[in-house]
Formats: sequence, C-alpha cells, structure tokens
Amino acid sequence: MIYLDHAATTPVPKAVADAMYTVLTEQYANPNAQYPFGQEMRRSVEDWRAVIAKAVGCEANQLFFTSCGTEGDNWAIRAACWQNRHVGRHIVTTAVEHHAVLNCCQQLEQEGWEVTTILPDQNGDISAESVLAAVRPDTALVSVMMVNNELGSIYPIADIAKGLKAVNEKTLLHTDAVQGFLKVPFSAKALGADFIAISGHKIGAPKGIGALYIGPRVRNPRPLLPGGGQEMGLRSGTEATAQIAGFAKAVELRWDHLEDKLRHMAEVKAYAVEKLSAIPDLHIIGDGKAPHVLSVSMAGWPSQNVVNDLGSQGICVSAGSACHHGKSSQVVSALGLPKRVAAGVIRLSFGPETTFAEIDACAEALRNHHDHRMPML
Repeated sequence: MIYLDHAATTPVPKAVADAMYTVLTEQYANPNAQYPFGQEMRRSVEDWRAVIAKAVGCEANQLFFTSCGTEGDNWAIRAACWQNRHVGRHIVTTAVEHHAVLNCCQQLEQEGWEVTTILPDQNGDISAESVLAAVRPDTALVSVMMVNNELGSIYPIADIAKGLKAVNEKTLLHTDAVQGFLKVPFSAKALGADFIAISGHKIGAPKGIGALYIGPRVRNPRPLLPGGGQEMGLRSGTEATAQIAGFAKAVELRWDHLEDKLRHMAEVKAYAVEKLSAIPDLHIIGDGKAPHVLSVSMAGWPSQNVVNDLGSQGICVSAGSACHHGKSSQVVSALGLPKRVAAGVIRLSFGPETTFAEIDACAEALRNHHDHRMPML
C-alpha cells in the first residue's frame, strides 16, 4: 500500500503501541486514585504532559488533555466567548477553517452571536491585515487556523496576535494547530495565541487524544465538560492514560531530528509538484508552504473517481479533507475555482516515511487515469 494521506491520520509506530500496551496491561491505575499505584500513574501523566508541553513551547500547567482537535477547538471558542461575553458578541474567523471551528461558530450564531468570515485570496492565503480589519470593539474572539488542512497554507498567527494588541487588546485569539504541530515550528510563548489546539493522531499518536494550550490572558476558563474536575479542574473525565502515553512517545519520536524530517517532507512535496505538473490538465491548487500538504486537480476528472481508481491500486489519497466524506469542501468553494477544476481537487499529504518512489507510483497512476478515463466535466 502507498499511503499519501498523512493529513487525515498517521501510522502508529511500534514504539508508540508498546508504550500504550504497557500502560494498558501493567500501569493501568486511575491517576486520581489516592493509593501509591494511582499516584505513580499521576506522576507518569505529569511527565508525559511535560514532554508534550516542551514541544508546544509552554509550561506543563498550561496544557490540558482533550479527546481530539475538535474538542480542543470547541472548548477554546466557548471559553473565549464566555470570558468576553461582556466585551461583545462578535467573532472573526475564516472561510477555510476546519468544520470543528466553522460549525461551532454557526451554533453560536444560532445563540445570538455575530460571525464575520474572512475569505482567502485565490492562492488560499489570508493576511493578518484582512483579519485585523474585521476586528471591532465588541469582538470577543478571533479564530484562525495555523495550517490549512487542504492547501497547506500557513497563516500569520503571530502577526495577528501582535496586531490585536493595538486593535482590541481584550479580544482573545484561538488557533487550530492540528496541522501545524510538529509540521511548522512554533512556540506558544512566542506565537501569542491564547488558545492552541493540537491532536495526536496527526503525528503518529493514537486517535482519541489531543491537547489544548490555554495562555495566561485567559482568566478562569470555563470547562467544556463539567464533572469530577480532572485536568486541574478544567476537563472532567478520567484521563486516557494509554493514549496520553502514546501521545508523549509519538512527540518524542517526531521531535528527534525534527529538522531532518521536515526537510525530507518538503523535498518529497517539491518532487511531487515536479512530477505531477507534467500531467496534462493537472493544476496545482494554492501556494501552501507547509511541507506535508499538496492539493492538485485534474480539470474534468471528478476527484471521487480519481480517489476510487487510485484506491483500487492501493494508493491512498483524499478528495480534500477526510472529514468531508467525498463532498466538495468549504476550502475549495472559498477559492472560487472554475467548476471543472474545483470538482477535480485531490489532496496528497506526506509524512517522514513517504518515499520518492511512492510519488513516482502515484504520478504514474494519475497519468494513467488521465489517459484512459474519459473526462466527465
């Protein structure tokens, strides 16, 4: 199998699975139990938290475990709106956010909030100036993702954070960094965002674990899940210790020689652009600088047909984000592409394991699809 869908999820290394297995079978105590077995697990959880916090660039007590990026995004947005409910009921976000953000904002609109949505330019880029121009005195929250999951576009979070100090210092800033964490280097302290959501399964950790950074400007953040008061009173529910162990191990593995891994992914992406650009009717979509995401389109050849054809040959690519279930995405729609181009968009995404030979095989399969399947649009 040739797997070119790392932006959807990533393979779990054996070392990560082994770390989880040990917790499941030998170190299975509840970390909130008061006897020594439980307290040993509590110390382990805090050690793992410190490993991940170091990679995020924050203090361990600023990082809270969640079940996924979607939970982190929803928690951050809701907490920011609660804190700033007296500032106003206005939110600024972008048209190319993950649905975890867009649907949460849509729900808030139904509750009486006003949402301003910023459109990208034709390359999929969004400027700090366009975001800041939409901020008003009653803006409670700005939510802009770090790296677009379909285009690989990197958005100027640090510039937005700096600009907010001048435009409206009370406005809180959230960024969905699910596609940015350990793909685009950043430090929470330098970035300036008040909330940073990350997810484990994008970097070799298991599904079902993520984390949310909550910065010092957030006062008494409102828990998304009330209950027993775990996670320093902010995220109730017994900690998923095996997943946390796997998350920490995955971070350790990815962090080791990270620059080399990022360089390799960037070289693979550049090679893919070169090989795929030689295919007739193929367009490179956007100008994303992230090293692991590349969107292309064969104008006239519907993306789902391409995905199905390549899939039957053991080549895994996606028709945009995996969360769209084959439907045209909000990201593609926001670019305003011609219909034939928009209908043919597929996403390739890479990991440290991706080889140049896999790109060759994918390029050959795409060329064969072009040459032997009739265009339908």
